[in-house]
Amino acid sequence: MKWSEISIHTTNEAIEPISNILHEAGASGVVIEDPLELVKEREDQFGEIYQLNPQDYPEEGVLVKAYLPVNSFLAETVDEIKEAINGLITHNIDIGKNTVTISEVNEEEWATAWKKYYNPVKISEKFTIVPTWEEYTPVNSDELIIELDPGMAFGTGTHPTTVLCIQALERTVKKGDQVVDVGTGSGVLSIAAALLGAEEVIALDLDEVAVESAKSNVLLNKVQDVVSVSQNNLLDGIDKQVDVVVANILAEVIMRFTDDVASAIKKDGYFIASGIILQKKQDVKDAIVKSGLTIVETVQMEDWVAIIAKK
Repeated sequence: MKWSEISIHTTNEAIEPISNILHEAGASGVVIEDPLELVKEREDQFGEIYQLNPQDYPEEGVLVKAYLPVNSFLAETVDEIKEAINGLITHNIDIGKNTVTISEVNEEEWATAWKKYYNPVKISEKFTIVPTWEEYTPVNSDELIIELDPGMAFGTGTHPTTVLCIQALERTVKKGDQVVDVGTGSGVLSIAAALLGAEEVIALDLDEVAVESAKSNVLLNKVQDVVSVSQNNLLDGIDKQVDVVVANILAEVIMRFTDDVASAIKKDGYFIASGIILQKKQDVKDAIVKSGLTIVETVQMEDWVAIIAKK
């Protein structure tokens, strides 16, 4: 089978929404080529140590790549992707150069094209994310392993917004807690909550492709007795209070449902919000406080922010 590689030259701010657009267009996963990865200083304790090739990265901005099957609908699909990306401007999202290029690759080349970007990565004190095809031996007895198949997933679980959320879950989830994961994507945050001892995790996503991806990864990590995945719009229909709500989604969406979050959290419960570009930090904090929650901690990684709030 022939595959077409679509590459969008854009900005860090636009990575998440463009990735979502590509997934909705039928891409099974995305590759993000960010030149900051070449110069980023990494703490040895989380040491994702592997060599990166500078030729794979643009001099400025970022490249977001995905692979689509070559078929009679490809031209229309590409046009729809371009139109959706251009529409991000109306949400005040900087799309940068927005140069879109298309190239054809064979199935064998496609299989290795995205796998080379995905290695076992220790992202926090407890968690290491491992691709299903890699052999990995835990370094510590208390190390928690999350296996992901990025061929079916929304990202590899190592984007700064995801890392910030997992580190926040480590600090907030207690054994026996009930957790809701809004916009679960690959299900990685729900899996992390379950491995941390949560008694029940409700994983929600509006996208049916994400729901199937999350279900597959939940089974892969053997936490199906704890995590239930369903298609749902934010917190619609959730009529009980839980200990933790985590949402790794766009800042604009977070600001629209902070009142619902406040209602869904028990007293002394936590709200973890991420997917927030630095410029939107104060707007999101204001919305959270307006809904009656107290900001406990604000953490930043590169240009991304996560906020931990308490009821």
